[in-house]
Amino acid sequence: MPAISFTIRPTKAERDALGKGLGDYNRASHPGRLGGGERWFIARDAAGVIIAGAKCDEAWDWLYIDWLWVAEAHRRQGLGARLLAEAEAFARGKKLLGLHLNTWSFQAPDYYPRHGFVEAGRIADMPKGVVRHWFVKRFDAIPTG
Repeated sequence: MPAISFTIRPTKAERDALGKGLGDYNRASHPGRLGGGERWFIARDAAGVIIAGAKCDEAWDWLYIDWLWVAEAHRRQGLGARLLAEAEAFARGKKLLGLHLNTWSFQAPDYYPRHGFVEAGRIADMPKGVVRHWFVKRFDAIPTG
């Protein structure tokens, strides 16, 4: 019987072996570009200080917005909307299917629908007392029938 071990710090070889195994399986199940890599959109003030940004991952014809952050002093000035617009323009330029992201109830679940996102799912108590929301913005109409 195979042995199972636990670690909080896998070696690079362990991470690579698991990543390769999953990647090989996924590509066999659904051929195509599994990952296009990280895409970053960074906003700086006049002094060059980072005041906002978005970290995205391109995979399987979608752009995942992993992080979206705006410094407190620069919020409510349209900078978040500009970052979302830049990510969307990038995704449309690459002819991707759309954008997706997740957020928590203590962050900005009311923000994304104002920018064309639709809630695709939620889990309550993740963590306890908090709701985690998943949003999607698909560029084409979903085929019916």
